[in-house]
Amino acid sequence: MNATRPKLHHLNWNLLHTFLVIVEERSITKAADRLLVRQPSVSAALQRLEETLGSQLIQRDSRRFVLTKRGELLYKECVDIYRSVARIGDKLSEEHDELTGLVRVLVVTHVVMPVLDRSLTLLNRQHPSVNVRIDVATSQDIVRAVSQKLSPFGICLLPNPLAGLTCRFLLREEFGILCGRDHPLYGLKDIPLADMKDEPFIALACGQDGALEPMVSLRQGVGLGSRIIGSSPHLEEVARMIAAGMGIGILPVASVQDALAAGTLWDLSSPDENLGADLYFITNPAMEPSAAEAAFQRVFEAQLLAADPAGAGATSASDSQYLSDAPLKAL
Repeated sequence: MNATRPKLHHLNWNLLHTFLVIVEERSITKAADRLLVRQPSVSAALQRLEETLGSQLIQRDSRRFVLTKRGELLYKECVDIYRSVARIGDKLSEEHDELTGLVRVLVVTHVVMPVLDRSLTLLNRQHPSVNVRIDVATSQDIVRAVSQKLSPFGICLLPNPLAGLTCRFLLREEFGILCGRDHPLYGLKDIPLADMKDEPFIALACGQDGALEPMVSLRQGVGLGSRIIGSSPHLEEVARMIAAGMGIGILPVASVQDALAAGTLWDLSSPDENLGADLYFITNPAMEPSAAEAAFQRVFEAQLLAADPAGAGATSASDSQYLSDAPLKAL
């Protein structure tokens, strides 16, 4: 049976743009907030697009948000269309020597990296008309987006560099096994890991799924997390539950330094356990960045070189003094 071609005479960019934002936000409500319109308008736009194309694009209910195969195909095309429109703006602005466009940076949650902060400062000084959007995602989703050319670059945790992508080592993210002040193990050191394997565990939700999330490897490698009694996709809420004495958990040490200094959290891990994961800046060599994205990449890589003239990039998240004192270098 021959498939009926959809009637596209009512298809317009507004519908495609709304669909693009819905997918990026993974929520009708959040998409409406970002587009500054009411939720029924977004729902109606999605319904009209699905009716125009003659197929369902998103399977959604209270627990899941999944693109259909046609939805995934359309999303990739929308990304290409958006990038083409952005390049038009870049081309038109070249005559006036004023760079415009959007730089979307995908990054794992709570990365302590002053070089990134300074790169954003310098980018804004050099190109004040460039917009920047920073989205937090899991390492698995960041790798997927860069691999499928949905995003030109990302900052994520990886156990090893990946084939097909350019992976630049940034720093070693140190992790600790933490407990709260009211936990029976608070204040103790040199506890064998075997003695903690049955302790109630608080998990960072983004580290529960996806083979690329190093926290999964860390947790399984040390034999912890057999009894997960709390979880959250937000690091602050995981730290809150750990501080409340509900259980132990594994978190980046640099992200909870204030709580450790205040004594609300206690690091049970010993130095010889060497808990950590490597942070990488990944790019897709098969994808041509827009002018704004290329400008950000030049600034960021120049700041990395300024902070580490040897080019090895072997810095630690705890080296914030060294990194934050690195001078801003004009390109």
